[in-house]
Amino acid sequence: MTRGAALLAGALVTTSAAAQDKITPQEFLDRANGNTLTFFHQRSGSVAWVEQFLSPKQSVWAQSDGRCSYGDISIKGELMCFLYEDFPNPDNCWMPFDMDGQLMVMSTQSFQVQTITDISQDPVICEGAPLS
Repeated sequence: MTRGAALLAGALVTTSAAAQDKITPQEFLDRANGNTLTFFHQRSGSVAWVEQFLSPKQSVWAQSDGRCSYGDISIKGELMCFLYEDFPNPDNCWMPFDMDGQLMVMSTQSFQVQTITDISQDPVICEGAPLS
């Protein structure tokens, strides 16, 4: 386990005393593939973002300004990393986990936790969204 992953694992333990299970990035992407996920900020309860997973290697993120940003997804050990055309940050990585049956992710940069509150087959609604 890398030092960063170890720090994240420690942070996961402190997020809640509830039952938590790490899942692999591939397990997360298998569940997300072909679906649109709605991510909520765990603390505020507001929508963080909506993202459609076109394949295990590509997604489209509906930005708050109404534009779409396509992203390439890669797996780096226990993390899944997203490199968006409008947000080219190679350190935009997330650790997926399941807490009491709820799919969640934690940022490797901010340790922010996002809860997936909806999984649908509806396409994202943003300028430049995929047609099919």
